Amino acid sequence: MVVIVGLVLIRSGMGRADSQGATAPKVRLVRAVMCELIDAFEPRHIAVAFSINTGRISCYTSFDKISAVTEVDHKWFRRDELVTTKRLTIKPPSWATYSSIQLRQADKGPWRVEVRQDNGALLETIRFSVTE
Repeated sequence: MVVIVGLVLIRSGMGRADSQGATAPKVRLVRAVMCELIDAFEPRHIAVAFSINTGRISCYTSFDKISAVTEVDHKWFRRDELVTTKRLTIKPPSWATYSSIQLRQADKGPWRVEVRQDNGALLETIRFSVTE
């Protein structure tokens, strides 16, 4: 299960046209990390490997240059299989958000989270492992 738990405002914005000529909000990914928890809207215990005993892990992302309210996706993959997609709303001028998963014994192994703009454009891939 993935739970969206928090949002916070950070800074400034712009726009651009997509391949169909429509104006799609332009965003700039400022930071993308995996962590054990979010405290005061900041990622804590940032890592690339997490013990299964951690219980819950989060993908934290922050953006700026957001020209309009838009959405981004956190696509969680375990061993190249899509486990869940969380759509997160971000707002101008800057925004930070995160999604989390509760770890189970079956979740050991390689993972990645793809951060995608609402038009599907890949902004970042974050790779990490869940271990014993």
